[in-house]
Amino acid sequence: MYINDLNSYLKQKFGHKVYKLALNGKMTCPNRDGTKGNRGCIFCSEGGSGEFAADENKPIFEQIEDAKRLIHHKLSDGRYIAYFQAYTNTYAPVDYLRKLFTEAINHPEIEVLSVATRPDCLNQEKIELLAELNRIKPVWVEMGLQTVNKESIKFIRRGYENKVFENVTESLISYGIDVIVHMILGLPGEGREEILNTVQYINQFKIQGVKLQLLHVLKGTDLEQYYYEHGFHIYSMEEYTDIVFETIEHLRKEIVIHRLTGDGPKALLIAPLWSGNKRKVMNYIRNEIKRRDITQGAKII
Repeated sequence: MYINDLNSYLKQKFGHKVYKLALNGKMTCPNRDGTKGNRGCIFCSEGGSGEFAADENKPIFEQIEDAKRLIHHKLSDGRYIAYFQAYTNTYAPVDYLRKLFTEAINHPEIEVLSVATRPDCLNQEKIELLAELNRIKPVWVEMGLQTVNKESIKFIRRGYENKVFENVTESLISYGIDVIVHMILGLPGEGREEILNTVQYINQFKIQGVKLQLLHVLKGTDLEQYYYEHGFHIYSMEEYTDIVFETIEHLRKEIVIHRLTGDGPKALLIAPLWSGNKRKVMNYIRNEIKRRDITQGAKII
């Protein structure tokens, strides 16, 4: 199995390492502001997946500089991705988005603008703005598909139908914008069959990348309450590694693997506790690749 990993892709494309800087555009989400709900997706923390993002009260240029300082010890030769991570980063008027994204993309050390959002928060006007920016520097749009299985969609309160994702994805691709799809492994009620259904669905689109996310149970989420009241199977590290490998085996080889797992904030993490030690997890995955002799020269993110 060859793993088309992000680090190798970026080095090949830009000729040097590229580091991601997590930024905060000070937006919310239709699942939180009452438009579609008030509690967010069932797994989403109060920080809207932006616990590691920069201070939302600072201008974007300052956020970039702050984030650079946090990772300066890793940098020997490289540039940066301006990653708008927290909540839904196209959930605002176009004029606001233009100002925000232009400030980021015009920073001399930014190579890529990456925007995490939902497909139901991308209309034609916003897509055209992203296409305009894409002519200045590469723009990536990251969308939280998570799953395509109808029962799971309802359970996690995703808030939009698969057709919405399909239409927006096709539109973004038609403008030459790279699309990265987020997929959660370990949702209650989902096993191998349901996960591979989502993989086959993703394979239909000419997307650039996929992010694989281990389901975390975090404090303060509705998933926490469900976990304590009903319980559900939580992957062991070994089980998660197995399903990650199988997922990658079924993805189109052209799709770049942007992430193999994720690490929730340790202060909020309820389960699985093993995921809190990211170094141990990544070392285990690397060792499993060597042991199974499946890399064919691949590297791990």
